[in-house]
Amino acid sequence: MAQLTCQDLTLGYEGQEIITNLSFSVEKGDYLCILGENGSGKTTLMKTILGLHKPMSGAVLTGDGLSRREIGYLPQQSAIQRDFPASVREIVISGFQGQCGLRPFYTREEKRQADKNIELMGISHLKKRCYRDLSGGQQQRVLLARALCATQKILLLDEPVAGLDPQVTQEMYALIEKLNRDFGITIVMISHDIRAALQFANKILHIGNDTFFGTREEYLRHAAAQRKEDGNGFA
Repeated sequence: MAQLTCQDLTLGYEGQEIITNLSFSVEKGDYLCILGENGSGKTTLMKTILGLHKPMSGAVLTGDGLSRREIGYLPQQSAIQRDFPASVREIVISGFQGQCGLRPFYTREEKRQADKNIELMGISHLKKRCYRDLSGGQQQRVLLARALCATQKILLLDEPVAGLDPQVTQEMYALIEKLNRDFGITIVMISHDIRAALQFANKILHIGNDTFFGTREEYLRHAAAQRKEDGNGFA
């Protein structure tokens, strides 16, 4: 059974549809990139998967032992969030809050796992630094470590390299690929970078006027057919 299945989803706001009858599934270990034009509903789709937005119709199902609480999320940051006055370690370990319930403290194992994720992201030397004093790339590593505290199964990433310079962008892509390849963590990532999507993802979901879901190879054939048909590709 798939880890995540979206069945006949129709999404929108105030009665206005932006995505209609969308169906796709994500298997354990997949690396899915979600592509589409601005305003096509990519972030709304991700928030629906997380249960933060209610679909107009259709359903989001989890399977293969995955619960909604085990989905890690790295959202786009606002200016206020970038200026958050907390230490790196405090930010990272807060990823366990969804699992604490009424427990007002973190366990020894959670603290150990937070430090392990900090080390995995290569930011151990920043552990006591204030989050708002970090560079954009360092902040993204902190948020990725935080998301890993919420899950070892599936990560939802909303344009994780937005605003980063080319070198830091490549470093982030390498970290995400390592989580998928070496740790078997399923990746669902919104991206505007079609080249990176074709380099790293094994599945592509394109939403908008021309909706497509399939493997990377099927997407390439579909895109070629589109160019042949109307003289333009899509991204």
